[in-house]
Amino acid sequence: MIENGWPRTAAWIDGELRVGGVGVRELAAEFGTPAYILDEEEFHARCAQWRQALPDGEVHYGGKAFLCPEVVRWLDEAGLCLDVCTGGELAVAVAGGMDPARVVFHGNNKSLAELRRAVSWRVGCVVVDSFAEIERLAALADEAGVRQSVMIRVTPGVEAHTHEFIATGGEDSKFGFSLRAGLAAEAVRLVLAAPSLELSGLHSHIGSQITDLGGFTLAARRMADFLLAAEREHGVTIPKLDLGGGLGIVQRPGDPLPPRPAELVAAVREVLPAHVRLAVEPGRSIAGPTAVALYEVGTVKEIPGVNTYVSVDGGMSDNPRPAMYGAAYTAILASRSSQAPAREVTVVGKHCESGDVLVRDLPLPADVRPGDLLAVPASGAYQRSMASNYNHVTRPPVVAVRDGAARAIVRRETEEDLLRLYA
Repeated sequence: MIENGWPRTAAWIDGELRVGGVGVRELAAEFGTPAYILDEEEFHARCAQWRQALPDGEVHYGGKAFLCPEVVRWLDEAGLCLDVCTGGELAVAVAGGMDPARVVFHGNNKSLAELRRAVSWRVGCVVVDSFAEIERLAALADEAGVRQSVMIRVTPGVEAHTHEFIATGGEDSKFGFSLRAGLAAEAVRLVLAAPSLELSGLHSHIGSQITDLGGFTLAARRMADFLLAAEREHGVTIPKLDLGGGLGIVQRPGDPLPPRPAELVAAVREVLPAHVRLAVEPGRSIAGPTAVALYEVGTVKEIPGVNTYVSVDGGMSDNPRPAMYGAAYTAILASRSSQAPAREVTVVGKHCESGDVLVRDLPLPADVRPGDLLAVPASGAYQRSMASNYNHVTRPPVVAVRDGAARAIVRRETEEDLLRLYA
């Protein structure tokens, strides 16, 4: 078993990386590269870890991390609910067999069509994010003759120690209603005044890739205080507090170990009122460590005294995160063993951008050569879901591995798929 962010079945056997009992050379031969290799056993185990940590609460998997119909079926089997943030994610949830009543619908700018679909499909809860949305949703629910359950998204003014692009709990955010400015209190009044809406809880989310519980507990304390104040003011009971997701993962050696789900739950429960049901929305912490991105080396370009560039057959189209906000990864030579001394290289993609860099300052054997396979761990979250067709590159498949068997749960995109879109 390999540690530091690799799936639990990852092992180095006979000079080759194996995941789920399948060697990477066999996977590359059958499914091609680039490819995301997803350890099904790891995914199920991480779902179970969250379910066990919160048996009397709600665990909503954050679908934006990675979603496909097969994953929806796994979530259903594990007893997890699902959060989505677009009509497209909602459609995938339903296609995978998830009961819409177990879906929470997020988003800061849901369209009228998306809200109408949520109401007509009887989505379990809509997280309202603006005054305009409260008004629209109330009208749609009234028109349909139903009472729609909602949570109010609150920005608690907690700055998570993460990159500014994935920090969402501060005052200056496009998400939610400001606690400090009194907007959250006004949102509570508007929802309670709408006969077609039912206030089932409050929601906050402070950011992503967080490894310190301090931000979670501070947000929980502020949200609990606000919840109790709203209950006193209006003479109601608000039964649920959803603290979102954001728990980090190990992406490379030396990264801090994140708290375990049970530790997070224990920490925030200390500050919650006894009657409040806790909900969480883990995405990355479930999907992230489950997958390995597999690439083939195409060229090795050495600039004496400057750098050595190892170019692979993917790049920013299948992992935009390093270019977007400096996400740091590691990689290993996965298809063979080598006794050559290590040298630092830069692993880059095939796209027409100087910023198309996957891994910087990576020690690889000095004899790395075209045809070698490189494996990048912690690739299960926000890679396939954020993948693009930049330079008209087709998106890779997702291959689930378990007990020595492999199957594509998302097939490789083809050029025919791209051309089909053109008039």
